Amino acid sequence: MKAKIALATVSGKAYYLLVGELKKKNVLFLSLTPYQEIPADIKVVITTEKERNMISHPNVLVFKEGTDPATIVEEAVRIVQGKKAYEKLVVGVDPGKTFGIAVLGDGAILETMNCSDMAEAVNLIKRVIEKEPAERAIVKVGGGALEYTEPFIKMLNDELPKEVELEIVQEAGTSRYMLEQKHRRGLRDVMSAIRIAGRNGQRVERRTDHET
Repeated sequence: MKAKIALATVSGKAYYLLVGELKKKNVLFLSLTPYQEIPADIKVVITTEKERNMISHPNVLVFKEGTDPATIVEEAVRIVQGKKAYEKLVVGVDPGKTFGIAVLGDGAILETMNCSDMAEAVNLIKRVIEKEPAERAIVKVGGGALEYTEPFIKMLNDELPKEVELEIVQEAGTSRYMLEQKHRRGLRDVMSAIRIAGRNGQRVERRTDHET
């Protein structure tokens, strides 16, 4: 499989940040300097503001210093997929002492992460929904630990836009993992979150502040 995304920069800082994000998302890419010829297979080129005028390509994305590299990488992936927005964005959450989170765009895993507490998880989900354009956004929360699930759902209801759908998913079978991974709590939470994202759940009615 050939790379469809090229990273064309000689900026050490930008290269480090963007390569880290591309590898984190398992995105195949080609490293170039701005002076090199761009292969015909490349669908989108990522570069910096200072190097933009050196790039000749119909799809060039400019990484600006101080911005989140995840945003530009996700935009590049959407261009390669031929999408301006996902039809369905699903965030799966395995709540507990730590929160495993998995983000899926039209069924493809976009990113996974772990959060140490409820507030961090809610803020992260808010940022994901803000930066990932989608016709429909759903947050699916595992219902295996109600002492975490119920306050988490309430916080999501208060913090997320009202068009975002909330579901509670039964967690039976979502925590299966290989024996050699038992000690890796973070990986287990993420794998559970991926399974939760892929299941149908019970819709939670969104409520306004004045409703009980």
